Amino acid sequence: MDICGCSNSGFNEVLFMGSKKLQVWLPLLFAIVMVIGMMIGYQLKGKTSGNRFFSLNRASSLQELVELIKTRYVDKVPADSISELAAAELLAHLDPHSVYIPADKLKEVNEEMMGNFQGIGVEFQFLDDTVNVTHVIDDGPSAKAGIMVGDKLLKVNDSITVAGKKLKPEDIRKLLRGVMNTEVKVQLLRGGTKKEFVITRGVIPVSPIDAAYMIDHETGYLRINKFVERTYEAFMQNMEKLQRSGMKKLILDLRGNGGGLMKEATDIADEFLSNDKLIVYTEGEHAPRYEYRCKRDGIFEDGKMEVLIDEGTASASEVLTGALQDWDRATIIGRRSFGKGLVQQPFQLSDGSAVRLTIARYYSPLGRNIQKSYSKGKEQYEEELSERFHNGEVVKGDTSKPTGKQFKTPGGKIVYGGGGITPDVFVPFDTTRMSASMMKLYYKATISSFVYKYYVENKTFFSNIHSPEELSVKFVPGEKEWEGIVAYAKKDTIMLNGTDAKTKSEVLKRIQIMMGRQIWRNEGYFEMSNMHDVTVEKAVEKMKL
Repeated sequence: MDICGCSNSGFNEVLFMGSKKLQVWLPLLFAIVMVIGMMIGYQLKGKTSGNRFFSLNRASSLQELVELIKTRYVDKVPADSISELAAAELLAHLDPHSVYIPADKLKEVNEEMMGNFQGIGVEFQFLDDTVNVTHVIDDGPSAKAGIMVGDKLLKVNDSITVAGKKLKPEDIRKLLRGVMNTEVKVQLLRGGTKKEFVITRGVIPVSPIDAAYMIDHETGYLRINKFVERTYEAFMQNMEKLQRSGMKKLILDLRGNGGGLMKEATDIADEFLSNDKLIVYTEGEHAPRYEYRCKRDGIFEDGKMEVLIDEGTASASEVLTGALQDWDRATIIGRRSFGKGLVQQPFQLSDGSAVRLTIARYYSPLGRNIQKSYSKGKEQYEEELSERFHNGEVVKGDTSKPTGKQFKTPGGKIVYGGGGITPDVFVPFDTTRMSASMMKLYYKATISSFVYKYYVENKTFFSNIHSPEELSVKFVPGEKEWEGIVAYAKKDTIMLNGTDAKTKSEVLKRIQIMMGRQIWRNEGYFEMSNMHDVTVEKAVEKMKL
């Protein structure tokens, strides 16, 4: 190597004259050097402890430990469970939101993010160990095949009996779901008569919009339950519907929305903010700053707007809320949001599993990162929400002044970073609505089961009611319904005799609300429940100011 750098002219002359000889001998010289090198390497490998010298697949200590447990542990341990446990434990020590997804769960997780799944398009509920069809999706595979609400499932594919067995909902879902365009044969009981149907499975959309309707002649209400691949598309369709109905003001409900795909949230924010305003930016140790800005004219940039949040509002929901609060675009009403300001990216692993790894933090337009602390470990991090109930925060508002960094909006309002988004208008959690009896009725799904049976028995009456508003007038549960729920609850060992007047009133109101869901699913449920929702009432009240 040193010779190649020599500048002696005599040597260059010799090199030139001997070039033909070198062309002949050079390949042989290279071959000899390679053989000698391999021999030396082999000898070194033999003398090196552990037989790992020059190994291209050198195992880490973690891999060695997993292998030891598989091959030497006293009891048999499934290989997959060891890897999953090791991966989950490692990620848990990084942050609470980096997660490992086993290969057999990945399809289900991906379907959730896509906002659809492949199946037959029914909702069902167990009553007396029998699968009852409680809802049939319009224009879905089951509706086309002739399945009706009230049908009882007896068999699947001739040989699999499902009636009278102690099955779980996931057992039934596994039988009914499957690849698109495949067939499933079911035997049903309808009004005492056995019937058989062949259903061709299809793609079943799961709407990310729970409800979109006009609360009054100029105020629209829109509730988003998650941010998946279809959320922005569904949002635009419903916004256009509301505007055709005369919407001038909007109540956007993000309560209980745990987030999802940030791009869907930023696309929606773009519809509310003007010019090229900054919506959010992300940044991490290995991820340089990336900004999401407005790119187009929005569908609702000027109308009065309010956003409803609570302790279940997280992640992408907080991105949207933070942007609207920082730019003074909306009044935020409710309770402090969850406090998740970390960005995850999915990575596929070689065995078919995947990991969602936190790669960055997101920051609101003013530079707020609202991630709450996780320095005390994942367990305490997850218990933080229940702490808000124990310390009285959800009833009285923040029990202490915000300790995060202060920021000032263009309108002069002070907002804070760290620990979630604090609303502009606080609305306490109504603890008086949840008596012990009510909790049991919810826990055992007693009310929803009673409502389903009541609907089936009175289907003709309810078929002549065409809107939740009409239902609220024509179906007002009274003594007849109370006696019915008391008798029905007794079968679930829930005793309602001697219930105080307030709880009785609340149960009857809940029967009416659940009937809205039985007939019109989530749209009907929220339109009915919002008639008694204190946070919605506060929002409507402030809209009039």
